[in-house]
Amino acid sequence: MDLSNICRQAVLLTEQTARFLRQELGNVSTSQIEEKALNSLVSYVDKTAEVQLVEGLQVITPGCSFLTEEDSVENTEGELRWIVDPLDGTTNFLFQLPVFSISLGLELEGELVLGIVYEVNQSEAFYAWKDGGAYLNGRSIRVSQRPSLPESLLATGFPYYDYDQTQAYLKALEHFMQHTRGIRRFGSAAVDLAYVACGRFDGFFEYSLQPYDVAGGALIVQEAGGIVTDFQGGGNWLHGGEMLASNALIATDFLNVVRTAFKS
Repeated sequence: MDLSNICRQAVLLTEQTARFLRQELGNVSTSQIEEKALNSLVSYVDKTAEVQLVEGLQVITPGCSFLTEEDSVENTEGELRWIVDPLDGTTNFLFQLPVFSISLGLELEGELVLGIVYEVNQSEAFYAWKDGGAYLNGRSIRVSQRPSLPESLLATGFPYYDYDQTQAYLKALEHFMQHTRGIRRFGSAAVDLAYVACGRFDGFFEYSLQPYDVAGGALIVQEAGGIVTDFQGGGNWLHGGEMLASNALIATDFLNVVRTAFKS
């Protein structure tokens, strides 16, 4: 399987879908917005973008299966499966805040082998395939080399519907407020991960995540030399709902803070 060629074609597809997203920015009326669950918004833009992506990916990889956010196609498991988020950062999009993205991950027999995050506003295509390195618009990227938490800039996502672990989250946040350069919350986990991969952020953590939020970005971080784990340091981050991603130099200290906070 030529993953580099599949990646090239899929990046072009995300660029086409990104043009549609830009075209619709600011055009969605309040009556066209649905609330799928508490603070989980969707509009015709997400759904149309997903259809465009699914149809294009079916051409690129005939016979593939899908796991999609908006259920535009039956979600099934198969040897080759795309994990699709057509608009990561829907709330930002609807409020016209310029941080949102398209995220694609490709699994081969259950293993992530390709990832794409297309940040729409900056026209930045982050992508990687297994053992092929990580790239931003054709340029090779690597995670940062900042060696300690006090020197690091972190990203996170605030809880917006699952508040059961709020106190643990706030405990970790308090530590990072006092012992890092700062914390940012952009509203798109896919973008956060892409920024870890290229060294803009040194680390990222969040809980209550879905596979389509992180599948693309996590593979890019790994191929850029970064570390991705769950909150216990294990590998259950794709379907386990929690993730840390960082450069290798701060990974142990970063994990220890989060693991201790969420155990308390």
